[in-house]
Amino acid sequence: MFAIEELRLRDWRPRSQLRTPHTEVAVPLVPCIDAHNHLGRWLSDDGDWIVPDVGALLAMMDAQHVETIVNLDGMTGDELEANLDRLDRAHPGRFATFCQLDWTLLARPDGVRLLIAALEDSARRGARGVKVWKTLGLHVRDAAGALVSPDDDRVVAVLARAGELGLPVLIHTADPIAFFQPLDAHNERLDELAGQPDWWFGDPDRYPSFDTLLDAHSRLVLACPGTTFIGAHVGCCAEDLDRVARLLDAAPHYHVDIAGRLAELGRQPRHAAAFIARYADRVLFGTDCYPASAAQYRLHYRFLETCDEAFDYAPEEEIPPQGRWTVSGLGLSPDVLEKVYRGNAHRVLGTA
Repeated sequence: MFAIEELRLRDWRPRSQLRTPHTEVAVPLVPCIDAHNHLGRWLSDDGDWIVPDVGALLAMMDAQHVETIVNLDGMTGDELEANLDRLDRAHPGRFATFCQLDWTLLARPDGVRLLIAALEDSARRGARGVKVWKTLGLHVRDAAGALVSPDDDRVVAVLARAGELGLPVLIHTADPIAFFQPLDAHNERLDELAGQPDWWFGDPDRYPSFDTLLDAHSRLVLACPGTTFIGAHVGCCAEDLDRVARLLDAAPHYHVDIAGRLAELGRQPRHAAAFIARYADRVLFGTDCYPASAAQYRLHYRFLETCDEAFDYAPEEEIPPQGRWTVSGLGLSPDVLEKVYRGNAHRVLGTA
């Protein structure tokens, strides 16, 4: 006889007995553009390429009808050249590499000049856009030791120049709301934070609040009306789509991608589907799943195209990493899917 009182909560692995339809979606309704992924060396554990075999990647992309992948790992200088040589130049039309800037240069008196020079150099080399990471607002400090906010005048000057150069800016500010909440019995992301303790930003003596960062994110966007922005991960606030909607309404040059937020969108499928339909011209498909795989693309196609209910968003994981729940499909209409899958990305990237 099993003794329930002896089971530790950490060992509990309930298995759903729900029987619901499972719709296989092998390819998307139209060829898609993955507007948020990583193919370089920036995030690799060993410093080598995340995708070691570009030929195998292209074969998978062809099989899954992935037209183009946006690679956010270009960095600057020689590293940008290496990414461009390996991807964009070797396989025209299949990859679009974004650069990243070294914001720690703001600790120098001539930091803005150096950053703009690096941006202009990256544009000349062939960068297709700029990636701004969450370190801006959380870690980057200036010469006075103060955290540099996303809406700092110096950041505005640099990213306004990106707009003048025709480079879209994909920006990741803050992180999921739970990462800023106390580590207690009410935090819905404890599983994830236990494995990644450095992702917790809930210490007010060290980090700004989530609201402070998202407010700064909005002010930055509004301060650069000539720059096309993509708010990563559903505008960095997939838990509060109404907040994202307010910025979309206020800033016609603002867009969002859905990368890495299938779990958040899928637990509010009706609200999420209505949001995407309302802003169908401003939402970009992206996965942030690296290394890119056929299984992940098929999962995303199922999520966007079907009305399947209560399925695993991370079927390869014993414990779902972003919260212990399942997701339901959005069942988006064909006209919305065409825009989200590829039309909006073509426009933002200037390839339409």
